[in-house]
Amino acid sequence: MSTARAVAAVCAAFMLGACGASSAGGDVETAAPTRDVTSSQPPSTTTTPALPSGALAFGSEHRFPSGLVVSVSSPSVFEPSENAYPRSERAAAFSISLYNESEKPYRLSDFSVQATIDGKEVEQVNDSLRGYNGIVEPDRNISSGESTELTLAFAVEPDPRQLRLTLHPDSAKPTKAVFVGLT
Repeated sequence: MSTARAVAAVCAAFMLGACGASSAGGDVETAAPTRDVTSSQPPSTTTTPALPSGALAFGSEHRFPSGLVVSVSSPSVFEPSENAYPRSERAAAFSISLYNESEKPYRLSDFSVQATIDGKEVEQVNDSLRGYNGIVEPDRNISSGESTELTLAFAVEPDPRQLRLTLHPDSAKPTKAVFVGLT
């Protein structure tokens, strides 16, 4: 047997032994899915659709050039109460955190959010029984170093669909952040 083959055999044996070991912290490593060589089907993939170019996933954070930092939670899907307006069978709520890293106060009334599904705007749901009242105190300033949290809800389709939230930190400028995910 040549030296190259002997080294390759030792490396292969080492790699096989390492695959079954757990890490020092006690976490068990999960192996990548394997493919049955007798199957003609490709290995399974996740069903999460790819994000459009430039979009962020729900749960992400974005920093605007102005110093405003925003993060959008994953959606919390719920059935609106009887008092909700507009009426909807299903809605998705988001917690949107705003943090002002700039030197100047940020006027909350400059902030807007638009939700769309398949390019069509969906309505914001106001449901006071569930605590979804839109942007409360829009005339408030967020001081430098201060943060605030908004909870907004939007009417969504009965079946899970990809929803796009577009956040505009200044209504007079085209600057925006787009967050996308399934609801």
